[in-house]
Amino acid sequence: MRVLLIGGSGQVGQALLDCKPDAVECIAPHSAELNLENREQVRQWIAHTRPHLIINAAAYTAVDNAEGEPERAFQINAAAVAALAAAAAEANARLFQLSTDYVFDGNAEAPYPETAACHPLSVYGASKLAGEEAVLELGRAGLVMRTSWVFSSHGSNFVKTMLRLGAERKELGVVDDQIGSPTPAGAIATALWQLADDENACGIYHLSGTPSCSWYTFAGQIFADATACRLLPQSPALSPITSAQFPTAARRPGWSVLDCSKLKLECGITQPDWRPALRAMIEELASQQAVE
Repeated sequence: MRVLLIGGSGQVGQALLDCKPDAVECIAPHSAELNLENREQVRQWIAHTRPHLIINAAAYTAVDNAEGEPERAFQINAAAVAALAAAAAEANARLFQLSTDYVFDGNAEAPYPETAACHPLSVYGASKLAGEEAVLELGRAGLVMRTSWVFSSHGSNFVKTMLRLGAERKELGVVDDQIGSPTPAGAIATALWQLADDENACGIYHLSGTPSCSWYTFAGQIFADATACRLLPQSPALSPITSAQFPTAARRPGWSVLDCSKLKLECGITQPDWRPALRAMIEELASQQAVE
């Protein structure tokens, strides 16, 4: 199988390369080689490589910045994805698109199934939803995987932000009224490769970690592991705060837990427990620090 991976330098993209099956020929151009905002370049790359599958792990992910530059967010997360879908159809290729829990408004009281109505609160969420719609127009050749709170030892994420702040501050307030699910990038990558082997897999799937928690609870586990692994000498004093106490340009859903039962029922893929993956990440970072 020949796969064109877009966004190979990101968290999920790197994880996809790390666990690539031997039978897969994976082409992963750098963003300087394949600019998603250049529609003709996208078409030419796909026409030249003739992939069986395109995985788009690239996105405009600066949630707060998107509020100030919506045109660029929609260009990358929607218009470029529509161009990918058109080129995929022309090449008779499948297209896998990563999406987000931020397509929901957070007003639910139970985990969101794939069929739940989408009402994004932010430009970022709206742009990702528009990208989803373009992929789903491919019918059985299109697949959207929504996920949330992604982390890995590669790239930027909440875990690394907390570790940096924990090294700089003795006290730290973390939002406790936004509930979601941390998700290891490696688990997303493993699931995507499994879905790549399933010709019947299409439409929308949810995959996030378990158990769900608040950012405050997540931070507490990060610091517990960081001190246990001696990545940090001590944990900062954590205080739970509300979203109102930590205003941001973009509104976040207060509840964005995803129902992942469809993926297990149809494809046999279960939700990953994020806690062992977090511990492994912290241990990896601690060993790197010890070498340095």
